Amino acid sequence: MASADLREELLCSICLNIYTDPVMLRCGHNFCRVCIDRVLDTQDKSGVYSCPECREEFQKRPTVKRIITLRNVAERFRSTHPHQEEITGICCTYCIHSPVPAVRSCLHCEASLCDKHLRIHNKGPEHVLTDPSTSLQTRKCSVHKEVLRYYCTKDDVCICVSCSLAGKHRGHEVEMLDEASEKKKKKLRNILQKMTTNRKKTKERVKSLLERRNKAQEKAAGEAERITALFLGIRKWLENLEEKVISEISRKEKQVSWALSNLIQKLEVKKDELSRKMRHIEELCNMTDPLTVLQEPDIGDLCDPEEEGDEDTGGHDGGDEDTGGHDGGDEGTGGHDGGDWSAEFISHTLSDIMRYVNVTFSVKDPADILLDVNTASNNILISDELRIATWTWKTQNRPKTAERFQDCHQVMSRRGFTSGRHYWDVEIKQSELWSVGMCYPSIDRRECQSHLGYNKKSWGLYGRRQLYDYNYSVIHDSKVTPLPHQISSDRFRICLDYEAGQLSFYELCDPIRHLHTFTAAFSEPLHAVLCVCYGYIKILGSRNEEPSP
Repeated sequence: MASADLREELLCSICLNIYTDPVMLRCGHNFCRVCIDRVLDTQDKSGVYSCPECREEFQKRPTVKRIITLRNVAERFRSTHPHQEEITGICCTYCIHSPVPAVRSCLHCEASLCDKHLRIHNKGPEHVLTDPSTSLQTRKCSVHKEVLRYYCTKDDVCICVSCSLAGKHRGHEVEMLDEASEKKKKKLRNILQKMTTNRKKTKERVKSLLERRNKAQEKAAGEAERITALFLGIRKWLENLEEKVISEISRKEKQVSWALSNLIQKLEVKKDELSRKMRHIEELCNMTDPLTVLQEPDIGDLCDPEEEGDEDTGGHDGGDEDTGGHDGGDEGTGGHDGGDWSAEFISHTLSDIMRYVNVTFSVKDPADILLDVNTASNNILISDELRIATWTWKTQNRPKTAERFQDCHQVMSRRGFTSGRHYWDVEIKQSELWSVGMCYPSIDRRECQSHLGYNKKSWGLYGRRQLYDYNYSVIHDSKVTPLPHQISSDRFRICLDYEAGQLSFYELCDPIRHLHTFTAAFSEPLHAVLCVCYGYIKILGSRNEEPSP
């Protein structure tokens, strides 16, 4: 065998160089190990494996087997022909003695041609020239072995002349390959344009989501800092509370110990006195001289009359100084009068703290409450900002409508709440009688029963001045519940949890203190309500409005 023929047999069909570490697939075709591994790695993405030579498909990635004999032959050939440079690419089929790169391939001849053989090649129409290729068989009809020249639009396949005239594609609409290729390219360009637009939109969407994620992370970081600060304050407050409670327990223990020590000392003296008297009585009982016995004072005279019922063990002995009761002096997270540090009080206080934490962090900002002038009674002035209700002697002569309160100095908010958690703050100044709360829009506006809290459709917190102090209470359905708290602030918070059916009132002191919570199954929108007699009530918001004159 000539060296050129031998060399051609030793060429890998992938890299077109002499085999390096040749391996074989199950179908019998040989390749360099590196080359076939690269091809199979590419096919891993699609999950379809096939031989680059015969296109035989495999169910899973095929295993390769080393061919030691072929490797030895390739290495010997490479060592005995060092002057022959490796030619990458496709070689001319007719240059037998020395490989020459091919410039064209003839589909009819199934041969690759260099420049020299291309000049003398047959120029007939059946000799179709293409770019150099090793897979010339794929460009011919598998049935008629003719060059594929047409495209069947019905079956979407490339066919030869015989397929179109006499084969199974006879009568089908066909196109020239160039024409069909251009049409497909046009469709592909349209698809490419849509994909480009889609990719641009996707890129913008990704950018938007990244911005949202960053904002969410920043917001979460801010919330985390806020919560950390709050719980730092709570921990400090709890440490102070613990110190006060331990100090109070120690004080009471010393007080009780001192009282009991005094009582024990008195009882010891009494015990010694009783022992002395008992010994004297025993001596009298042992005497034989009746005169001596009769001359002694009566037994009753031997006992001190004042001591007969003294130190009654059934009375108060100082053993327990009310360590379990609560005087109702403070139910919130504010101050304490020092008279009661029971476990019940501490548990109640912690419960209020948790309720405040839930309210504070469930709703970050106060609700935007604006007053509805159409509901205001004629003795109520509403500020231009719709946030301040001021009582006035001067009647406003507003028209009587079904919306307006007639017999009470009240005004409702424009906004009603039908879901979610919300809160709003108020400040009361110079008022003799006031109330704040929420009501249904179906509340009666004409009768006296339209007063906040004196019906089933409203809930309110009331304050009434008596002499130099205020009395506070909460009212619903005409049921008045007095508040035992000592309230010093003139600012209050109203919190609504619609789904939970809770309406809560807080005093805005430091720290905030829970006053009362109504529980109900809300069935209508809830509107804020202000009622004021003398003075004014201001809804606190982002702006600091002054009362109307």
